[in-house]
Amino acid sequence: MSNTNVIVAGPRGKMGSEALRMIEKEEQFSLVACIDRKNAGLKVQDVEGLPAFDAPIYDDVEQCFQDVQADVLIDLTTPEFGYKHTRLALEYGIRPVVGTTGFTKDQLAELEDLAEKKELGVVIAPNFALGAVLMMQFSKWAAKYFPDVEIIERHHDQKLDAPSGTAVKTAELIQEARESKQQGHPDEKETLEGARGADLDGMKIHSVRLPGLIAHQEVVFGSNGQTLTLKHDSYHRESFMSGVKLAVEHVLKLDVLVYGLENLLE
Repeated sequence: MSNTNVIVAGPRGKMGSEALRMIEKEEQFSLVACIDRKNAGLKVQDVEGLPAFDAPIYDDVEQCFQDVQADVLIDLTTPEFGYKHTRLALEYGIRPVVGTTGFTKDQLAELEDLAEKKELGVVIAPNFALGAVLMMQFSKWAAKYFPDVEIIERHHDQKLDAPSGTAVKTAELIQEARESKQQGHPDEKETLEGARGADLDGMKIHSVRLPGLIAHQEVVFGSNGQTLTLKHDSYHRESFMSGVKLAVEHVLKLDVLVYGLENLLE
């Protein structure tokens, strides 16, 4: 198997540093550069807390793509930078694997068009934990029989977007399986605004942000005399790396944008 040359954007972040450790363990992956707004001109091994890679660090994304021969960009930054990095990577013939949530529908449509035009694969995944992806798929299945549902997602207090990309994606999958309906009492009134959570097609989504959490979600279905709860917990960011590895392996065979890791599962 030939080596896959990888650039990582956001190496100092908790997800980014975990991705570096995953690359270190996988013989078929080679780290060729990192993109970081700090530490430009240094090597990865020069930055405290990061693995001992000899790969250079760039703060200029375009310069990085010009200088380095790469197959895949793993982007684990923010929606603003993730969008710019993904677009530029495609322009330079590099296939992006993106774990950044919060892209707008217009941005996704633009990236989808660009990927198709360039005939390059892109994988954008709201969640790289395989257990979370299965939870989403099981939720879609359950919604055929339990159309009344609420989603409770819990994340660490440094997460920027609410609700999480995973919660929104779960609700969208459920939406495909059930008829649109307004849940709860028709005369329901919030005595404190926001008490019932966000609304997507009648489903309520509740976001919890607390220190000590990583990534957790419950999908609670209700019916006459019974409830069904599908629950997934990520206790360590290592839980996301099997999905990142899977995405890198698959993106090389794709020539379109794929949104959601479930589309790569057989």
